[in-house]
Amino acid sequence: MKGVDVISAVKKKLGVSTDRALADRLGITTQAIHNWKNRGKVTERQVAGLLSIAMKASAKDTQVTAIRPLVEFFRVEKCLSKQGARFEIFSTQDTDGKQSPYHSGLRDELEVHHGVYIFFDSRGQAIYAGKARLQNLWKEINLAFNRKRGDVQKIKRVSHPTRKQAYRNSNEKARQITDHVIPLHEIAAYFSAYLVSDGLIGEVEAMLVRSFANDLLNVRMERFGHQRQVRKRSKAGKV
Repeated sequence: MKGVDVISAVKKKLGVSTDRALADRLGITTQAIHNWKNRGKVTERQVAGLLSIAMKASAKDTQVTAIRPLVEFFRVEKCLSKQGARFEIFSTQDTDGKQSPYHSGLRDELEVHHGVYIFFDSRGQAIYAGKARLQNLWKEINLAFNRKRGDVQKIKRVSHPTRKQAYRNSNEKARQITDHVIPLHEIAAYFSAYLVSDGLIGEVEAMLVRSFANDLLNVRMERFGHQRQVRKRSKAGKV
């Protein structure tokens, strides 16, 4: 096989059309690509060497791109959605009604990426961690922001009247302090969001939930998926 045929086949397989793009994917120089094209005959050892170089480049690229922060400790600015049916973590408009470039850009990023996110209270303490694997971060974060928490998320409060009526002191009306279930949108003050490669999203979420097990309000204790797969394979091998 000629070198030019090898390069042509690799380009097709990787979905690139130029020597520069191929060089970047393989982690070599464009001159090295040209040298390959000029080879009249390619040996098995040379192909194995190219494969080794490509694997190292892929591993390095994975290390750089597997996890990337999109935003960290961004202040939650609770607002109603356009339909008024739920709350959102922030609006893309300024107080004067004009579009905010920063907020709009951040929302665009959250809408096109998957990954993990963390909510923090006003002290900066982590209170909830979640993942967005099947849908984008923007949608999943806002779903969690509005989700009913049942018996997990309670604080002590007093139910005060919201309609117009005169104030009555404790001699007339004693208002009891009772448990009140609250959603995240009542206590979350900041959030962080991270782009995570699809294959690592579950593992990263499990790491967060298990690391902050005594602080988070998560209902379920996530487990590492890789460990589950290893156990399944191990059991299958014993049968």
